Amino acid sequence: QVQLAESGGGLVQAGGSLRLSCAASGRTFSTYNMGWFRQAPGKEREFAAAILRSGGSAFYGDSVRGRFTISRDNAKNTVDLQMNSLKPEDTAVYYCAATSGYRVTTPESYVYWGPGAQVTVSS
Repeated sequence: QVQLAESGGGLVQAGGSLRLSCAASGRTFSTYNMGWFRQAPGKEREFAAAILRSGGSAFYGDSVRGRFTISRDNAKNTVDLQMNSLKPEDTAVYYCAATSGYRVTTPESYVYWGPGAQVTVSS
């Protein structure tokens, strides 16, 4: 079992940057593919980014590609999301999640979820 906890959310002006971090418990972190999803009020949960076990491959949603970067450190059991050129439409609760599967863009594939971190981008 894996427990996840996000940190680094907050309020930022449009055009600014934030870095989210997700800390995972347990000794099996390196066996999971990791993802970041986000959910804005009244909207469905949206895929943002994912990274495979080894960190060698990363995937991005269309709305964040080129602005967000996902990375992981298997020695520290962490996965980060660097968010640049933030826009008001990036405002959402951001969730870190873990999956053993390879359908990494689909939230239903993920078994473990963190409680979420609020990111608010002001215009």
